[in-house]
Amino acid sequence: MAGAKNKKMLKLALFGDHRKANVAEAISQFTEFIKNKHKIIISCGIEQCSIERLKEADFAIVIGGDGSIIAAARHLYRTGVPVVGINVGKLGYLAEFSVEEITAFLPQLSKGDVTIEKRMMMICKVLRNGKTHFSSTALNEVFVAAGPPFKMVGLRMFVDGQLLGECVSDGMVVSTPTGSTAYSLSAGGPILSQEMKAIVITPLCPHSLSFRPIVINPESIIEIRGVRFNEGTTVSVDGQVSMKLDIEDVVQIQREKREFLVVNNPMRSKWETLATKLGWAKTPKYKGDL
Repeated sequence: MAGAKNKKMLKLALFGDHRKANVAEAISQFTEFIKNKHKIIISCGIEQCSIERLKEADFAIVIGGDGSIIAAARHLYRTGVPVVGINVGKLGYLAEFSVEEITAFLPQLSKGDVTIEKRMMMICKVLRNGKTHFSSTALNEVFVAAGPPFKMVGLRMFVDGQLLGECVSDGMVVSTPTGSTAYSLSAGGPILSQEMKAIVITPLCPHSLSFRPIVINPESIIEIRGVRFNEGTTVSVDGQVSMKLDIEDVVQIQREKREFLVVNNPMRSKWETLATKLGWAKTPKYKGDL
């Protein structure tokens, strides 16, 4: 539970990309609706808000799609401020509320009568010559992609210093439970309940029938080392932050101690979201069905 009961006015941080017409329109609608009800203490683009100002907010309102939520997570996880995602994008798996739903939900939010889910995050570092050359947090996944000229790459993986295996493939995805329904799922990985604390390692098109996704302890430290790379072999975090790799680089991934806080939409269950957004467990269409 979050916030005090019978709270009269919320202090809100508002995120959104005003350059997108649908986002700008939704921001305008939301701002007009909460006028004289709640206070927006800071309004900015996804990566432009001051961390110190964000810490003063009761909730962060992120208006956009799942990509906006993922980008905001890299800043908001440091503040402990729960996020309310308003979807004006395509999928809206992380951004759980529609504009209409959030207006109906605000009285409940102002009373603190909400369920807040703690989402596990990871931190990815690229070690070059023993020093950290790149570092970023990940809400969904870290993946090493073959890149141009798009020949298969050879990767050697270690878990807590022990060799897990060597894989010739198009790359490797290391995901959180939140990310298990993203790139990892598309690559054949399992769906994990978002409350779980675990890490999934999923190969991308492995040159082997026996290399299958594996779920490991969230406290493990994973290292990916190159055996054979292409010129464009890259490490990417949530598909938003990336860096080209040298063959001697070590990609190190482990759990981030802090978590990303998300306000659940009480009008939908998490399993309903999985079914309606991703079409999971849909019944087959039989002969005679309309």
